[in-house]
Amino acid sequence: MPAPAPADTKALILDVARRRFAQRGLAATSLSEIADEVGIRRPSLLHHFPSKDALYRAVLEQSFADWFAIVESSTRELVEGWPQVERVLRAAFAFFDAHPDFVRLARREALDVGPLLTEELGDGLRPLVDRAARFLECEMDAGRLRRHDARRLLVTGYGAVLSYFSDAPLIANLMGADPSTSEARSAELDHLVDLFRGALDPSC
Repeated sequence: MPAPAPADTKALILDVARRRFAQRGLAATSLSEIADEVGIRRPSLLHHFPSKDALYRAVLEQSFADWFAIVESSTRELVEGWPQVERVLRAAFAFFDAHPDFVRLARREALDVGPLLTEELGDGLRPLVDRAARFLECEMDAGRLRRHDARRLLVTGYGAVLSYFSDAPLIANLMGADPSTSEARSAELDHLVDLFRGALDPSC
């Protein structure tokens, strides 16, 4: 079997590292374990990423770039009022549902690892938050959405969606049902949409 091309090797390293960092965290993951799973030696891995922190940084940057892309695509052609809010809410839920490693990484970065990339990720997220807050405030000023603190609303929405996936074992115990089934996920999305629509849509 031919050796993978350098670009393929780098992508494979990132894939394996993302899964291991998400499952075990930065401290409990070794470069040797990642290299073994990729099928290369540790020095070969260090040729692509000079340290574990550098690899972790690259994994986070790639993961959050995917998240930024989803936000960008769902806000590229804005519509007025509640339909736009619902579109972004559904897009966020679908992204977290399809990217469980991102959910774990985001939670670990916030709680376990510390501020390795907090400022950098904040700098990347802030323009998106600013734009979203301006949209919400304009829609509130126009009477197409009910008045709320726009930034707190965004944080509440992000937390509500993220925690459903990151805290699945606790939710299973609290609800007495598996939150990972397609029926449970669909019911949760409907609940979130109804909750935010009741809070924001003046027609409700």
